[in-house]
Amino acid sequence: MLYPTKMGKRFLGYRYILALPILLLVSACTPITGTTQDLTATRLELEDCQLSTPGVAIRLEAHCGKLSVPENPNQPQGKQIDLNLAVLPAVSRSPAPDPIFFIPGGPGEAATETYLGLSGAFELLNQKRDIVLVDQRGTGGSNPLECDIPEIEGENSENIDTYLLKCLDELDADPRLYTTAIAMDDLDQVRQVLGYDQINIYGASYGTRAALAYLRQHPEHVRSVILDGVVPPDWVLGPSVANDAQNALDSLFGRGAADKSCNNEFRNLKQGFQTVLTELDQGPVTVVLDDPVNGEPTTIFMTRESFANTIHLLSYTPETAALIPLLVHTTIVENDFRRITAIASSYEALLGASLSSGMRFSVICSEDAPYFHQTPESSGYLEEWIVDAFENICSVWPRGQIPADFRQPVQSGVPVLLLSGEFDPVTPPENAEMAMRNLSNSIHLVAPGMGHINLFRGCIPRLATQFIETGTLQGLDATCVQHIQPSPFFINFNGPLP
Repeated sequence: MLYPTKMGKRFLGYRYILALPILLLVSACTPITGTTQDLTATRLELEDCQLSTPGVAIRLEAHCGKLSVPENPNQPQGKQIDLNLAVLPAVSRSPAPDPIFFIPGGPGEAATETYLGLSGAFELLNQKRDIVLVDQRGTGGSNPLECDIPEIEGENSENIDTYLLKCLDELDADPRLYTTAIAMDDLDQVRQVLGYDQINIYGASYGTRAALAYLRQHPEHVRSVILDGVVPPDWVLGPSVANDAQNALDSLFGRGAADKSCNNEFRNLKQGFQTVLTELDQGPVTVVLDDPVNGEPTTIFMTRESFANTIHLLSYTPETAALIPLLVHTTIVENDFRRITAIASSYEALLGASLSSGMRFSVICSEDAPYFHQTPESSGYLEEWIVDAFENICSVWPRGQIPADFRQPVQSGVPVLLLSGEFDPVTPPENAEMAMRNLSNSIHLVAPGMGHINLFRGCIPRLATQFIETGTLQGLDATCVQHIQPSPFFINFNGPLP
């Protein structure tokens, strides 16, 4: 997100913590026991609706509704909040009784919005099964924890604290009650009122943590699970990001050096990248770009953090990672920061529009930040500033309580399909291997050369459909996954060589 000032300047940097898969005014709250409502007689009325979100051309017909749940499960007669949900009915006239519940990442993404970008991967699955989308409490249409962004200059801790305090003062919510475990009890209430006995779950990125939490809390209602970009409950979100990002970037540079056309055009990429970082270590670079709305020249300060985080975000997918060598080369050889700054500005605007920052802070401050210093330090081009930023945020943001076993590995014999990208810069394949140790009926597919989130890659949609239709991993021939290949490198801004 950008920080506009009255002088028409923008300072890129601090708010990139929202890009993690990724983020104490009130006394500690009463522990949540997982109490749920008796919904035996509840009937949820759904109405025809159309799902859409800014920046995505896809529009989907669905049935939408609201379910009221207590904000505090320990006070069922207290304040109620509405959960926003949508059901995409199965195409078949004789649908299977077990739907697919879609849980997006973030934390902070809304299911009814995020699903649109992945809907193509679910077309086969939607033939026989309903797709159920529930905006997790604090996101989308479910009492979102959002705040107006103030006009502040610079990015020191005093300014951020002021923003957080203002945000908390404006929220009509208790941020301590927007954690994953509570949200997964919400999800089970939706399952109950919609009349489903067993469900299949797809979780992406942070959504895999949520899916595993649901599997722990309501195992009798889970038929199968797909985990895409795995966040195990015993893995701390934050401290390892720098290592994982560096490993992915080193692999990218190694692949570039081995690629004849890329190596001919861009030599010593790793050294060039470090040269850019060294220049930005001396201070922000001033860049003038035309405002995309009014066309007026706008001064933007490109910081080291914003440059590093833009590279990190580009490395999430092979399509955008294919641009990194060209962008690094252009920036260092031509000393031209305009292209990378324009991309950084676009990413900040996109992230600000798609993530609920308050819900993100509630999850990370409750579930991850208390364990930062129990995790080995990592190093890399992202350095430790992400952890430092969240420690600053979480010194102000109210911290909820989590169940005693929340961070323990989830043990289950339910069939689980785990998906990873070989060069995922935030949830590497090692995460899935960690989760598998306690999932006795599971397999792990690694997409070669891919990054973060891979359900839509190559033959994986077909494999996922077979897995959900049969409800078993037996007979799943996944050799086709090895034929998946990353995008070729851009040699110039017209694209790769023919």
